[in-house]
Amino acid sequence: MSTKILPESDTRPDLSHGDGDRERFAHYVQKDKIMESAVSGTPVIALCGKVWVPNRDPKRYPVCPECKEIYESMAGGGGDDE
Repeated sequence: MSTKILPESDTRPDLSHGDGDRERFAHYVQKDKIMESAVSGTPVIALCGKVWVPNRDPKRYPVCPECKEIYESMAGGGGDDE
């Protein structure tokens, strides 16, 4: 599976982390879903289960620890371009 890091951009409080907007992360998402989301505005689902419509620069946020752990545990740990 090929993935790319995207930041979360949902402005609603993220109750799964408990601290709302203070808990901003860049998440791992399937690459083919990124383009689909950019064109249609549909939400994406990160490896950790976070659902949101990305619209911010992922380089400005730390990588979600849960996404990173899942990604590293996957067979091969990378996509077709890594």
